[in-house]
Amino acid sequence: QVHLVESGGGLVQAGGSLRLSCAASGIIFSINAMGWYRQAPGKQRELVAGITSGGSTNYADSVKGRFTISRDNAKNTVYLQMNSLKPEDTAIYYCNAEPLPYEYWGQGTQVTVSS
Repeated sequence: QVHLVESGGGLVQAGGSLRLSCAASGIIFSINAMGWYRQAPGKQRELVAGITSGGSTNYADSVKGRFTISRDNAKNTVYLQMNSLKPEDTAIYYCNAEPLPYEYWGQGTQVTVSS
């Protein structure tokens, strides 16, 4: 049974940084490509960063150069380092497999960036 637990969100001023973590269980983590998604109020959920089992990464244009995704297969954990945060980064952040996410979604972690 898939279980994803996101953490690390919070309130930060524009220009600040946060590091999100996602602990996964119930999947063979090491062979899954994983991604970080976000959903802002009134908007659809979008993929912001992905990482393959081999460590190749991809980013949405809106976060390229500011966000870095990484993974630790020994800990079944995927991370998102977010720097130079902007108010438009405010959203609930989720992790899941990508490009096809599991039906199960965790609670997510709220990121709020004040101007």
